[in-house]
Amino acid sequence: MKRDQRMEIRIGGTGGQGLILSGKMLAEALSSMGRRVAQSQTYEPTSRGGFCNSDLVVTEGEVDYPLTSALDCLVLLDRMAVAPSWALLKTGALVIADTRLCPETPAGDCSVHQLPLTRTAIELGSERVANIVALGALAVLTGICDRGALERAVRANTPKSFLDINLDALAEGYRLGEQTHRAAATAA
Repeated sequence: MKRDQRMEIRIGGTGGQGLILSGKMLAEALSSMGRRVAQSQTYEPTSRGGFCNSDLVVTEGEVDYPLTSALDCLVLLDRMAVAPSWALLKTGALVIADTRLCPETPAGDCSVHQLPLTRTAIELGSERVANIVALGALAVLTGICDRGALERAVRANTPKSFLDINLDALAEGYRLGEQTHRAAATAA
């Protein structure tokens, strides 16, 4: 990432999916690497089921405007996040969409990767770690974050009783991201 380059990321879905927590973890990891990060969130007044997103603006220098306006990366953990997010995508943006809860995305000039985020989380033992699976995949597909920094942020922000499953979810996210990256390189 160049000094003056700005990267905008949205993790979108519904309330109760841990989107704000995963945004906080990513922001902490990036900050520990010396990047400047502004993190914000939007959520409907319902605690579960309403639209929710966590946005990050990442730069090497000063953050000149702390809110997203043109997304470089969009993670979709539920189809409810498509409508409020799709129009903000930059040309060529990266989109990671869950195959189960967001099986279809609109057409657009972006790179869409359908990944089994919630299915992988369920196989690990809890659908609630889909956000952590997504973080691992996002880190690989964007190259934005060092694996060690992200793992430290997950460790620091996870209750002890959920640490093992969250670390397993992060590892599975990395595996999915690496698998997707290899498949895209082979296709090119």
